[in-house]
Amino acid sequence: MRLLLLGAAMACGMAHAFPDKPIQFIVSSPPGGSNDIFARAIARQLGDSLGKPVLVENRAGATGSIGAALVAKAPPDGHTLLMISSSFTTSAAIQAKAPFDPVKSFAAVAMVGKGPLLLAVAPSLPVKSPEEFFALARSQPGKLNYASSGTGSINHFATALLNEAAGIRMTHVPYKGMGPAVTDLMAGHVEVLIASAPSMLQQVKAGKVKGIGVTTLEASPIAPGLPPLAAAGAKGYDVELWWGVLATAGTPAETIARLNAEINKALATGEMKEFLLREGAEPAPMTPEGFGGVIRRDIERWKNVARSAGIQPE
Repeated sequence: MRLLLLGAAMACGMAHAFPDKPIQFIVSSPPGGSNDIFARAIARQLGDSLGKPVLVENRAGATGSIGAALVAKAPPDGHTLLMISSSFTTSAAIQAKAPFDPVKSFAAVAMVGKGPLLLAVAPSLPVKSPEEFFALARSQPGKLNYASSGTGSINHFATALLNEAAGIRMTHVPYKGMGPAVTDLMAGHVEVLIASAPSMLQQVKAGKVKGIGVTTLEASPIAPGLPPLAAAGAKGYDVELWWGVLATAGTPAETIARLNAEINKALATGEMKEFLLREGAEPAPMTPEGFGGVIRRDIERWKNVARSAGIQPE
């Protein structure tokens, strides 16, 4: 009996020992992007609250699969985390041979932030509002070229969905990353781009491109003055960009709960709210179960869009 009690006490002690070493926070994209920026902000907060270093490591490549696979195969103890965005679900919708299951290989921890995508057009395009843009696009089926950061990216899917919702047809021009897509939009080599606020808002404010509207059903404080596209002819159109944290499947529920509580506590601070708003997002505290539901629903949604629009992996 004493041995059983001692074993139970040791098990309880181990369960409450998290974290007992530095935490590795994987970002499956290069430094400088929104995933990287948000991961480093959360890492600082978690390091302070958990009392252990939280080390951000960029493992880019294979449309995010390299970093995600590393976390999927890590020990399920909460010491290896993954920062993702909505693009995790669009990639999952079309990648049939990924080295992990996008749902079963991970445990949802917390959503960090959310925000709209922006529809912007080249300075030379003779439109200033969503209504004018849709009218022009309908009058010239297939003539307008829209950029994306790559086939299967969130902005590719968001524009394909806009084509359907607004009854328009534009031609896709995929780029290798958002940087060259924005550059070519400013130069007028492509006419249309849907992109995140961190990627586009400064160019809109500087007049280098024309902001037309936001992809969310409601107007957003992230992009004041830009109307929802859904209210101007794209009925029901609603695409929201989000960022969140995953752990390895099988991570103890109490560890997930503690990580979720610490992240949500950080999101409630004025400092973090101001930081996220500057970077184009609003805090989005959520339970692990709620965030897991968002991921599952988004993957199914984008699978349907991929079938409808004929989106396939490169």
